[in-house]
Parts: sequence; structure tokens; C-alpha cells
Amino acid sequence: MNVVVTEYNDNWKQRFSEESQKIKDVFGNELIEIHHIGSTSVPGLKAKPIIDIMPVVKDIKKIDSFNEQMTGLGYECMGELGMKGRRYFRKGGDNRTHQVHVFQVDNREDINRHLAVRDYLRIHSEEVNHYGNLKEHLAKQFPKDIDAYMDGKDTFVKELERKALHWYKMIKER
Repeated sequence: MNVVVTEYNDNWKQRFSEESQKIKDVFGNELIEIHHIGSTSVPGLKAKPIIDIMPVVKDIKKIDSFNEQMTGLGYECMGELGMKGRRYFRKGGDNRTHQVHVFQVDNREDINRHLAVRDYLRIHSEEVNHYGNLKEHLAKQFPKDIDAYMDGKDTFVKELERKALHWYKMIKER
């Protein structure tokens, strides 16, 4: 997979909206809520132009019955792909356009982690700048090595998650 990091694009909101409607149509009554997550959900953040979508569902096991419909939308069905309790779908092959991370409603740890990082970044512009610059630098350094790119972000992302979760917990307690 080629690693390309671009400036924030306002079009990402529209791409999320269009794709999330297709997913709502597939999951139907099983869907509780759907969120735009990841770097493309944070205005001003440089990102790989891949829309991350997080549906929250009633029963994660029932999502497997939608694999054929998701394939019809162009997704590869990847199962848990290393994260217990998740269903992961990706679209676009080596030029990925969308990733769908499905969690069951009672999996608050994973759901809150994604929402906390997104919401924290949306109001902490200094973190947005630092993270965006790091990603841009790593993409230039490792344009054909997604694993090296991800490894280069790992320490920063873990610290970002720690700070974001602490912040998220504090605002939820208010």
C-alpha cells in the first residue's frame, strides 16, 4: 500500500455522509449509530485520504450475515482482523478509500477510544499540527512501507490516546 498524506479536504465530510448512508441501508435495524472517525474526521488534520467509519450495532455476530451486501458495495470483509469484538471492512484495495470498524454497543472501551481521540483533536489544534506534521514526515520517509509508517506513529498515537481518554472521561463526568 502506498502511503500518501494530504492536506485536510472538506470533501471528506461528504464522502463520509454518502458512504454511511449506504452502510445504514445494509445494516438496517441492527445499527444504533454511525460515526466518522480517524484523521479525515478532524478539520485541519493532514491525513491519508481514507474515510474511517464506525457503525455501532446491537449484536456484532449478526454483522457477518451482511458480508455479501458489504461485498456488493465494494468492501473486503476482513472479520476481526486482530481486534477482538470488531468487524472490519475495507474498500479500494491498494488505493483504499474507506475503512469500516464495526463495534457492538456494549464495547465502550473501543468506541470511546475512537470518539475520544477524534473529539480531543477537534479542539486541540496544537496536537493536530504536531500529528499532521509527523504523518507527513513519515509518509515521505516511508512512501511504500505502511508498516514502517505505522510503527513511526505508534508512540505518538499511544500517548495521544492516553491524553484523549483522560480528557474524554473528565468532560463526561461534568
